[in-house]
Amino acid sequence: MKDNKSHRRWIAAVTTVTAVAAAATSLSPAAAEPVPSPVIGALRAPATTTTGPPHAFAAQTGTQNCATVRTTWKATARPHAAPEALFNAYSDTGKGWTGADSTYSVRLPGGRTAWIFSDTFLGPVNPDGSRPTTTPFINNSFMVQRGKTLKTVTGGTAADPTALVPPPANGWYWFGAAGTSKAGRNLDVVALRFERTGPGQWDWHWASNSLARFDSKTLKLQKLIPLPSAANIQWSGWLLREGGYTYVYGVEDLGASKYEHVARVRGDDLAAAPWQYWTGSGWSADESASARVLEGVANEHSVTRWGDGYLLVTHDTTELFSDRVVGYFSCSPTGPFVNQVELYRTPETGATGSYGDADIITYNSHEHPDLRRGNTLLVSYNVNSLDSNNDLYADVSIYRPRFVGVSLTRDSGR
Repeated sequence: MKDNKSHRRWIAAVTTVTAVAAAATSLSPAAAEPVPSPVIGALRAPATTTTGPPHAFAAQTGTQNCATVRTTWKATARPHAAPEALFNAYSDTGKGWTGADSTYSVRLPGGRTAWIFSDTFLGPVNPDGSRPTTTPFINNSFMVQRGKTLKTVTGGTAADPTALVPPPANGWYWFGAAGTSKAGRNLDVVALRFERTGPGQWDWHWASNSLARFDSKTLKLQKLIPLPSAANIQWSGWLLREGGYTYVYGVEDLGASKYEHVARVRGDDLAAAPWQYWTGSGWSADESASARVLEGVANEHSVTRWGDGYLLVTHDTTELFSDRVVGYFSCSPTGPFVNQVELYRTPETGATGSYGDADIITYNSHEHPDLRRGNTLLVSYNVNSLDSNNDLYADVSIYRPRFVGVSLTRDSGR
């Protein structure tokens, strides 16, 4: 049965207009359904080199003085990077995961990588690349990669699969950023709880943050631990381990505007130590004192080490349904993040995109630092449709993550 939660998730992630944002910031299960397009998977776009115009925040350099910020960077992007083809082939078999969004990755013991997803479609897939309207749809899942082998991990049974974190009576959980703790014994995933407020398609809202703790060997859920949730900040954007702390990047999602916030916890366990919140000039134990660091981030983005500074990768949410993946630089994990550079333009987006469909959107781009190769980032983003009840069932290729290799080099011409 089709549902609209996946579409609601997409809306939540990309909308910049308040009325649309209520729908776009979250995909509803029906709208979150993917659409397969074998032609898209076969196309090879040429490499592109771009340097983006400065964002309004680019002037806010403060007293930053590191080579990362002093340098002018340019990006060269090559689409269809691994593991995109591997994921597509696995999806086409219809024997498990066939499409999802969020697309976080965590290295696990034993040479495994856990790919972490929110709204997820499972098989089967029809011979013509469409999806049966009775296909299972769940709100969160894992896919475990070992070499070229993929395995779908869900709750429930093979005959009756369920979300890894079961939905509460009046809502559901979407997965965000993740990492390991306790020397790799735990796989910890930030889980966002959303609640229904009425019978309508858009009668729902974000309710709270939790930590879903899994055994990293069995991938069985051990417990669900409440996390700070009192300041209207979804603390699920990204986790960065740095200098004995875990930095937690959250998003204050106001629909028309999205603001990044930063917190930190000593050690690698988000549930074992008090949280501190960046105020713009120091750290506070008061969540409500958390300062806005950057406007225009997506609900899912990344902050990683780059040279002697930091690199933030995000979809540009200052534009409605943007096709722009951008980067910012900082000398500190708390920002300010400056000197915007355009990393990539997603070719699927909108009526002029590769699907020729005005309803196709892209969102929630971020890096996978464990898979970086030298100065080449591995960036993923999600693809969805505003007409998900039709498009995502008609074409399984739509609702699959895309991967891009983005090389950053010094722009000697500037």
